[in-house]
Amino acid sequence: MKKVVRRFYNLLRPAPGPVLVEQLKLVAGHQVSSILSVGLVIALLWWILLNQVNFVALSVWAVCMISGLLLTYQRARTSLRDGISLEQAPGIVRRLILERIFYSSGWGGLGFMTLGVATENSGLLVLAAIAGMMSGAMSTFAPVFLLFVVTVIPTIALVAWKLLLLDDPAFNALGLGFVIFMFALLGQAIHSSKGARLAIDLRFENVELLNQLHAETQIAEAAQREAEQANAAKSMFLAAASHDLRQPIHAQGLFLDVLSRTALDPRQRGLIDSAMAAREASSEMLNTLLDFSRIEAGVVEPQVQAFYVQPILNKIEREFTEQADARGLSYRSRESALAVVSDPNLIELILRNLVSNAIKYTRQGGLLVNFRRKGTMGVFEVWDTGIGIDASQQETIFREFHQLGNPERDRNKGLGLGLAIVQGLARTLGIQLTLHSVAGRGSVFRLELPLAIGERPQPASVSAQREAVLPNVRVLVLDDDPVICAGMIQLLNDWGCVCEAAQSIEMAIALAPKLLPDVVISDYRLREHRTGIEAICSLRSLVDERLPALLITGDTGPERLREAMASGIPVLHKPVSSSQLFHALISILPETVPP
Repeated sequence: MKKVVRRFYNLLRPAPGPVLVEQLKLVAGHQVSSILSVGLVIALLWWILLNQVNFVALSVWAVCMISGLLLTYQRARTSLRDGISLEQAPGIVRRLILERIFYSSGWGGLGFMTLGVATENSGLLVLAAIAGMMSGAMSTFAPVFLLFVVTVIPTIALVAWKLLLLDDPAFNALGLGFVIFMFALLGQAIHSSKGARLAIDLRFENVELLNQLHAETQIAEAAQREAEQANAAKSMFLAAASHDLRQPIHAQGLFLDVLSRTALDPRQRGLIDSAMAAREASSEMLNTLLDFSRIEAGVVEPQVQAFYVQPILNKIEREFTEQADARGLSYRSRESALAVVSDPNLIELILRNLVSNAIKYTRQGGLLVNFRRKGTMGVFEVWDTGIGIDASQQETIFREFHQLGNPERDRNKGLGLGLAIVQGLARTLGIQLTLHSVAGRGSVFRLELPLAIGERPQPASVSAQREAVLPNVRVLVLDDDPVICAGMIQLLNDWGCVCEAAQSIEMAIALAPKLLPDVVISDYRLREHRTGIEAICSLRSLVDERLPALLITGDTGPERLREAMASGIPVLHKPVSSSQLFHALISILPETVPP
């Protein structure tokens, strides 16, 4: 019994502030929607029950009830229009309690005034009207259970009391029935009140979840912006650092190439070879950064064609066999007569990175590089017996600068960009790259691409090379670094070229009419935020619109790479070896220029 009383008491207590506000809004909405029907019932009862005896009393009752109804309607509309604040809610509850007591007294008073006095049919009509009003009050006031209680209990208590006072067993039975009806309404109102409270609580939970989602979305967006800014800052730093590192290494390479052509004793030759090997290692790291930057910049344009896979397998084997032998590893490659459709240069770069990576992370055993048929597709496979990759790491290894087992950042293990470049190139080519690996047992990378079915592969082109001399070729060099200018002049002079060097566009324009250059070699980034593209355009308008030209750049920033590629001028990236420069020159010089 105590539990029932306690639960009933808890239902009568006002809900917490925000919930109470929502409950009062529901009550106000129901009041507004029910005013017409309640007003019509009051008017109808007045019309039917009116006679000479009760005219004054019934008319006063009707006026009071309709006036109270209109006042309630006006206040409910105001609450819905202006809203209900947390501070207003308790006062509104108190006002509504007073209104409900007045309302219930009015309906109970109608029963006292008519029952036993009016005809039997009129009495039944009054009882039916009161029962209907109380049933309607349940849907209107159940959200705030206290309001329903002060509406129903006084009304039914007065009516039941009146019925029990009448000296008529039928009316006495109706009185008991009304008491039972009251408890039935209270039971239904309890369930309705709980349902309304649950709906409001769920609404608040949904709002809270939406707010949390909004807050988390803002946090995620802020984190994404920070990540994008950090990535942009990283790219800018890498581009700047790469450019600044390439300059001296490029100049060093030019002087080493010139020095290697002079008469040297064996000891000096050994020192030069060691210096050139160190320079090649630095160049390889910088070129790895360049490959990664080119992929990020989106300037890698695949040149798709049909080609045989065996020449690439042979070339990779020649390049890495000595390196594998030095680590005590076996290098095996299976022969294949198949041809595929893709970009042979990019496929070669992917395989080179995969093979290099396999050698770096294999301590014993060896590696196998082969190509096999799989239906209408072909699959390159690079197997190794290396350290393997744990399942938890098989996604992260494709991130840039991520390396396994190299906490000391041993430069012999590279920069951690090889697999990032592989994944980026595979995505660019639209081919599938998969990995299967077991920690401690080894890995296999597979690259799947279409076979050349019905297409005739082009034979490997062998370019006719001139002698490593370019006698009397007039070259105008434009670079704002005097050290690079000096190294370039010495190397070109060794090839027999006639050279002039300029360190600004204005100086180049002044020298051009005198030299009448056969070719221009210009640095991309010049002083005062000017570019080699601008310089070459100016020289072509002055000398010849068909003047051959080369751009040499140390920039790896995405915007710079895109701009250089869009110019249509051949681009070499620092550090440029002498063989690269020579082959680039003979590829753009017209045949009329004497070799």
